[in-house]
Amino acid sequence: MPISKEQVKYTTDLARIAIKEEELETLSKQLEKIVDFIDKLKTLDISQVEPTSHVLPIENVFREDKLAASLKIEDTLKSAPSKEGNFFKVPKIIE
Repeated sequence: MPISKEQVKYTTDLARIAIKEEELETLSKQLEKIVDFIDKLKTLDISQVEPTSHVLPIENVFREDKLAASLKIEDTLKSAPSKEGNFFKVPKIIE
């Protein structure tokens, strides 16, 4: 399906994308190839293909929760650039 430079220009104007005049020809050819490929995909028989959300089967991998000792507060705060009491001190970002 041919896509004209005017169609590309109209679409880029709607999307508020600034492109150069010399890019219109390249974009129209690229979009034409994309639309042609989509047309080819439409001809495939997918009636026997089950819908999926991922191409590959995905399973959650869970590890067993194990109780372990935490870091000591003093060791944790050693690398803090700024601290106040037993807490990290960070700049205020909300007024």
